Amino acid sequence: MASSREYLDFILEQFSGLNEISHRAMMGEYVIYFRGKVMGGIYDDRFLVKSTKSAVAMMPNAARELPYPGAKAMLLVDNVEDKDFLRELIEAIYEELAG
Repeated sequence: MASSREYLDFILEQFSGLNEISHRAMMGEYVIYFRGKVMGGIYDDRFLVKSTKSAVAMMPNAARELPYPGAKAMLLVDNVEDKDFLRELIEAIYEELAG
């Protein structure tokens, strides 16, 4: 099942306070970038992020899910309504990946 444009628009709106958020469509799904680095994506209308130490620390009980068969497991973000949390999460993942 491909992700809907409506769900992508919702997630992007949640990041409206952050500059340098971008996305790219890929086989019916969407990869999410922050400052040019892949943070995660939208897969089957689920927002999944890379399983970094900072993401695990911020979401210790997050489900690990596969974005697609054969891929590495990613963390399911189930708190997508909280803009402040999402901003902190993406900034923490970015700092870890850029460091």
